Amino acid sequence: MEFNEYQKFVERYIFERKKGIEYPVLGLCGEAGEVAEKVKKVIRDKNDILDDEAKKEIGKELGDVLWYIVRVGLELGLSLENIASMNLEKLRSRVERNAVKGAGDNR
Repeated sequence: MEFNEYQKFVERYIFERKKGIEYPVLGLCGEAGEVAEKVKKVIRDKNDILDDEAKKEIGKELGDVLWYIVRVGLELGLSLENIASMNLEKLRSRVERNAVKGAGDNR
């Protein structure tokens, strides 16, 4: 599947028709929290053993995170392809400048 295909699906099937960036940003935070909860339960209940069932459940939550990333992007006029390209450019620049480690968004 290509980024644009997924984005078109999200755009077509937005379940909550709230306008503005607040709602999808809160959804993104909530879903990211659910990913963290799944990982926490692996640590707590499975002695840090990431079995196939846990991977599948975490993967489902990552899909929800992706959904909201697209939603936030749509509110900002950014495609998922734009977002991925900008991130790749930023990471490549950090590697080229030997600035992968450290703090700050613009290192």
